[in-house]
Amino acid sequence: MEAPRLFVVKKDGRREQYNRDKILNGLRRACEKRPVSDAQMEEIVAGIERSMFARGESEVQSALVGEKLMEALKAVDPVAYIRFASVYRSFRDVESFQAELAELLSK
Repeated sequence: MEAPRLFVVKKDGRREQYNRDKILNGLRRACEKRPVSDAQMEEIVAGIERSMFARGESEVQSALVGEKLMEALKAVDPVAYIRFASVYRSFRDVESFQAELAELLSK
């Protein structure tokens, strides 16, 4: 039995076939030299996949994938979360970065 195909819709409207390795590579970069195991990263990706496929849709917005990744990273390792968020959210200046950090610290 073949797995259902899932497409990710990018911010600019382009559609790409879902690529597990792409998400895992982003996680690995964010978690580099952090106490996050490969097994934890695999579980994060597996959880995101479960939620995406459970929707029963053939397309998912890239923003949803990114938000789910950040949510999972925030729970596992705050430093990896900030690393990922700084790239994903493309902080334009130090103030926006500080605001995100302040929010994380307040929790």
